[in-house]
Amino acid sequence: MQKFFGLALLSLALNACVAAMPPVNVTRFHIAQDTQIPTGTVAIESASDETQGRILEQGTYEAAVRRELQRVGFSSLGTDARQSEYVARVTVEQSRLSAGEGRSPVSVGVGGSTGSYGSGLGVGIGIDLSGKPKDKIAIELSVRISRRADSQTIWEGRSSLEAKDGSPASQPGLAASKLAEALFKDFPGESGTSIIVP
Repeated sequence: MQKFFGLALLSLALNACVAAMPPVNVTRFHIAQDTQIPTGTVAIESASDETQGRILEQGTYEAAVRRELQRVGFSSLGTDARQSEYVARVTVEQSRLSAGEGRSPVSVGVGGSTGSYGSGLGVGIGIDLSGKPKDKIAIELSVRISRRADSQTIWEGRSSLEAKDGSPASQPGLAASKLAEALFKDFPGESGTSIIVP
């Protein structure tokens, strides 16, 4: 019985994490003529050194991208990555969106009424106990797949989400998985179209 309750609590916790994930905005571009991209061996390279949004968890996002690339048919050469047919350049940018200071925690409202049967005046005080709104973390994952032989880009895409600071969705592990899964959903996807993945 105790095991049953433990499993039930674990299931509820996992469902809460899944339910807390915000939708992801995805945009993709590719050169596929018949909605198929020829797959092959691929090496992942970090492009984060070239951006100002470099984050410490770059490896977490690259691992999530690697899993998705393998799921859609690409394979890794392991230590001999320089001999791969394709190169996937991964960029991760993260920024903080301030919640702002414009909201007051206390509001006062005055209301009055008049009519043929009398008049009245009321004063209502509303106190906002929800506390200061939290900042949001905006995360964008970008991947560009190019042929190594001629450096031609065959596919590229970006996925992004916004999550409250400190929420499960803002944590690198969950965010990386969610962004990578959404980015490679129905690979290669419709070129030039933006979609929202719940």
